[in-house]
Amino acid sequence: MANRLTKIYTCTGDDGTTGLADGLRVDKSSIRVEVMGNIDELNSLIGVLEANDIPDDISGYLLNIQHRLFDMGGEIAVPGKATIAPSSVDRIEELIDSYNEDLPRLKEFILPGGALTASICHLARSVCRRVERSLVCMSRSEYVNPETIRYINRLSDLLFVLARTLNQGKGGKEIFWDSERLKRSV
Repeated sequence: MANRLTKIYTCTGDDGTTGLADGLRVDKSSIRVEVMGNIDELNSLIGVLEANDIPDDISGYLLNIQHRLFDMGGEIAVPGKATIAPSSVDRIEELIDSYNEDLPRLKEFILPGGALTASICHLARSVCRRVERSLVCMSRSEYVNPETIRYINRLSDLLFVLARTLNQGKGGKEIFWDSERLKRSV
């Protein structure tokens, strides 16, 4: 493989613009750059989750998801490009169904928390929702692959289910929302 980066800093962004993969320069405050940054943040947070003690199967799936997120960032960096396929969405749905099968049925809302890995997974889920909001915002004015939005929507659901799974595996207690708590607080 050839060297992709020979110089880490180029100074070309000092004027508040950045280059897309197709060579086009855009303002760093553009929605496209916002989406790329949100995807990168989600990918980094999943890396933090993987750096903790999680089951090998979940770690393997998360690594695959990181690759899809990197592909997605590339997709956004090249206007009009589409790399996320319906099969990727289907695979996320299969994982949701598989992991959710062993979880107790939900009767209440769950607050983020429990074991450290579950808490990180909940944080990744909330960042994933931000990615989704920014993708939808971008799609109102520019082309966004519809499968990319579907993938991110399902990914946040998977991260919720994985947080519950991690809590169950680590003995972390799920914290249920208590609508009466406010009435009892000081």
